[in-house]
Amino acid sequence: METSFHAPPRMNRLGTGASSRQPTSTAGLDEWAPSLLKAQLYGRLLVDIIIGALKPGEQLDENALARRYEGGLAGIRDALARLALEGLVVRKARVGTTVAPLDLMEARDAFEARRLVEIHCAALAAQHAGNDEIAAIRATLADGEAAVENNDARALAAMDEAFHVAVATASGNRTLAKMVVTLHHQTARYWLTTMKAPSRTESLQALEEHRSLVDVIAAHDVEAARAVMEKVLGDFPGDTMRVPGS
Repeated sequence: METSFHAPPRMNRLGTGASSRQPTSTAGLDEWAPSLLKAQLYGRLLVDIIIGALKPGEQLDENALARRYEGGLAGIRDALARLALEGLVVRKARVGTTVAPLDLMEARDAFEARRLVEIHCAALAAQHAGNDEIAAIRATLADGEAAVENNDARALAAMDEAFHVAVATASGNRTLAKMVVTLHHQTARYWLTTMKAPSRTESLQALEEHRSLVDVIAAHDVEAARAVMEKVLGDFPGDTMRVPGS
């Protein structure tokens, strides 16, 4: 069973409380600087798709989204275009844009790819990460207890993504880091929409497992980094609440 924030029995589906935290998936990885409005709109749409606030198959009206997220149409269209490239929304001429349906096999395939990529990234991070990179990874978990106690799904979704992307970025391999972003979105969305909620104790345990990974990376222990990342990722979940798309 996956032990990341997005997967049961740990930090998955902790609630729907609002949070100002935004995912950091694009920071430093491409031209979508976090300060840009389109990046902020992308981040907010992304989290709402991942946590199920925007449901699979839901029709997305650009004008309604602009009002909901307090952005311009150009920024919304740019954000939707990026989400379409990641397979999170579907855009069709004369039909419009809908949230992509959930697909069990696609999620399973993405998880297998995550295991390959992220375990290797953890090992590379243990080899190459400097003090700044290690501090950046550790900082993503700083508000973990508060997010758990506040039952804040948006904060936890953003935190989990920021953590995994920070580890991948610390690997020094930009291509792998970009792969982690897309794969993380695909698997996190499946878990958060279909899985049973964890307990507070399980969520806090997952937080400690993530912090253990930072510690072994800081110690430059390559084999331990592989092992702890494997533990953090766990196995593909099998106890879904419902069949995707049902």
